[in-house]
Amino acid sequence: MTHLAGLERQALCDTLERVGPSAPTLCDPWLSAELAAHLVIRDTRPDLAMAGIIPPLKGKLDAGMAEYATRPWDELVHLVRNGPPAWSPARIPALDHLVNLTEFFIHHEDVLRGDGRVGPQRDISQELESTLWRQLTTNARLMLARLDCGVVLVARGHGRKAVKRPTVAGAVVLMGSPGELTLAVSGRLRVAHVGLGGAESAVELTRTIL
Repeated sequence: MTHLAGLERQALCDTLERVGPSAPTLCDPWLSAELAAHLVIRDTRPDLAMAGIIPPLKGKLDAGMAEYATRPWDELVHLVRNGPPAWSPARIPALDHLVNLTEFFIHHEDVLRGDGRVGPQRDISQELESTLWRQLTTNARLMLARLDCGVVLVARGHGRKAVKRPTVAGAVVLMGSPGELTLAVSGRLRVAHVGLGGAESAVELTRTIL
């Protein structure tokens, strides 16, 4: 199997090198330097990464982010490109595939669409689309925990999957390619090229939350 997570990491780094450290991203207020710093911390500093979910330690994470984000750009991109250290379980290709492919795909698009452009900004291989669909249909329920309505995902050529049961608000149907659906489900609906159908109340709720 193609190591898609590794390819997506390298593609993201190529884009980072092209846009420089001050490019806007969808992770506002982060610029590309802060996004790269986030990825380095995620890869190499589990102590700081844990601080992100423990409020009293947030200051430690902020200081670490600032330190990495102000490093020379070539050095910072190299750290992202090089990935986790040899001792990290994420060095195992199968685990890298599970925990990093969708993450790096989304963050790559965060940079490519940082100025608010809607829809695909690059060609996506069918292999990548198919893999994103499998990961999305597995993880969408958790990703959509804040959305209090049913959700059905439809990707032409890949399938149809009900990922959340209808509520009193009904259900929304999201239609698009796996990559665009992944962005929509991850809270980036405003830049994703997807169609919305289903109950009007569910559609409005989806537009508000995502």
